[in-house]
Amino acid sequence: MTAGADAAGWLHTARFLTSAPDLHVLPKLDIPEIAFTGRSNSGKSTCVNMLTQQRQLAYASKRPGRTQHINLFALGKGGQTDGILADLPGYGYAAVPQQDKLRWQRNMVGYLCSRANLAGVVLLCDSRRGITALDAELLEILRPRVERGMPFLVLLTKADKLSRSAQQKVLSITRLQAAGGEVRLFSALRRQGVEEVSALLRGWAQPLLK
Repeated sequence: MTAGADAAGWLHTARFLTSAPDLHVLPKLDIPEIAFTGRSNSGKSTCVNMLTQQRQLAYASKRPGRTQHINLFALGKGGQTDGILADLPGYGYAAVPQQDKLRWQRNMVGYLCSRANLAGVVLLCDSRRGITALDAELLEILRPRVERGMPFLVLLTKADKLSRSAQQKVLSITRLQAAGGEVRLFSALRRQGVEEVSALLRGWAQPLLK
């Protein structure tokens, strides 16, 4: 079995664990946690569902009107939990009330700066837009932990909407902007990058598993 296939099997075990409206009610865990974040239109839920091979996983865990929750999914075979996926609320949606935006900003900063078991972060960006100003702000929040060795991945989604030359251009530009992080092209439609990303995430959690 290849590393990608083994990782895909591991991610396929994802099941809903809990949903928290605020950081202070999020359960404290000692299991490696990988967070997915990005703008509200970056294709984050589609990516999570594709990687876990579960069409409704990221959507089904969110009750109507609760889209600003942090959703955790447990990973592990045989009923054991040896990894966690954290689906963070999308940001940059103009229709969100200002008070909700401020609350989420506090949660985002608190989570990324202080979540003790955070093993890595996946930042999803629409490949047609690249890293936006809001994405750059998030990378700045992450910088102290990245400098201490925490891995992160910038995933350029919807790559099927770009020509091959345009894909290479945005890939090169993003690599310059994401100093210290991995950058990958991703397309749920064509399954581009699925196996490579799966193996990468498994590798992030593996060194921390007991």
